[in-house]
Amino acid sequence: MHRYDGSVPTSAERLRVAVYAFDGVTMFHLAVPQLVFDEVARQGLGTWETVLFSDRAGTVRTAEGYRMSGVRGPAAAEDADVVVVPSWYGDGRAIGPTLRRALHRAHTRGATVAGLCLGAVAVVDAGLLSGRTAVTHWEAVDALAARHPDVAVDPSVLYIDHGDVLTSAGTASAIDACLHVVRTRLGAAAANQVARHLVVAPHREGGQAQYIDRPIASRPSDDPISRVLEWALSHLDESLTVERLAAAAHMSRRTFIRAFQASTGTTPAAWIRSRRLDEARRMLESTDLPVEQVAAACGFGNAVTLRQNFASAFATSPSEYRRRFDTRGASA
Repeated sequence: MHRYDGSVPTSAERLRVAVYAFDGVTMFHLAVPQLVFDEVARQGLGTWETVLFSDRAGTVRTAEGYRMSGVRGPAAAEDADVVVVPSWYGDGRAIGPTLRRALHRAHTRGATVAGLCLGAVAVVDAGLLSGRTAVTHWEAVDALAARHPDVAVDPSVLYIDHGDVLTSAGTASAIDACLHVVRTRLGAAAANQVARHLVVAPHREGGQAQYIDRPIASRPSDDPISRVLEWALSHLDESLTVERLAAAAHMSRRTFIRAFQASTGTTPAAWIRSRRLDEARRMLESTDLPVEQVAAACGFGNAVTLRQNFASAFATSPSEYRRRFDTRGASA
């Protein structure tokens, strides 16, 4: 679920992010939003700043036993554009009144509120997702759903963005969600640049269902699915039916579909559609080709099909996306 507010971002966009810290938070969860968002500033893509805050100013002790000083009080969240709860207590305790007020105030004045991994528990507790959908770490899905029957907890996705509130699945999905924030505010090229410098995938396919009790191992370079994925990326402008992909992998159709889903966590059709949309975004950002030619080059066949898929995925049109994220002027 992606929402665009119609504003036009620039390379100098200013963004202030307040990240909630608490005793017992892991260093990884606390570091992810700082690492991703601060990389935007390091790459010169925008004036983005992150600060840590807690229920009171002072020191926070992490799960690893480190003491972090200089953590600000709740007032630090009052002028933030994005307020992040990067994780939550392992015992799943209810949100406290100080953080609840901070999240409500931020949401009321139009800031984005994000609950990453178990941090979704606090965001849902705050009442910001009543009647809507949320995601959290797969181990906490059932407990959160039972605790808040008014919220539809979806265990099948890596993150859900309602525009004003964002939640993500377990642990490393926080990286996906933070890169998504970069992508929606600064465009695909900026998100790809940040991901490249962090040496992570700019966009992962599938949901956390592929990791529940059965983590997917890294694919070796000689894996037939890996070879098909690489081959398909260089043939996006052609017809890529399941039968053709299966033939390229030297597999039967049935075996290929089963192997593809086990390896990627998604279907061949969904994967191809996402890659075509990625290429369409790249071309809209970096070329002046007419939408009809972009559609053909990406394998959508015609502009109508591209527009339909683009609107379904990003809630905007190719022309509007180009207007907002055209990088040619910035490059010049």
